[in-house]
Amino acid sequence: MPLNELAVPMRVAGERQVKRMLETGRLEKLFIAEDADPAKAEPLEAEARRQGIPVEKVSDMVKLGRACAISRGASAAGIRR
Repeated sequence: MPLNELAVPMRVAGERQVKRMLETGRLEKLFIAEDADPAKAEPLEAEARRQGIPVEKVSDMVKLGRACAISRGASAAGIRR
């Protein structure tokens, strides 16, 4: 799982920002934490797959947050176009 992909300025972190990018068609890749709330994570994953966007699972929210350089866990993150 190459989380180093998130070490770019074009990343977004958090469920709301990822959802916004999906709605506008500006997401290139989606990362979902396996321990995220399924009620929030599953719709994001379903929409990404519907749009043909690659989805990668991350073991936990803390690792995903650290990969995004934020001080808390993140349920979802992505790379913008």
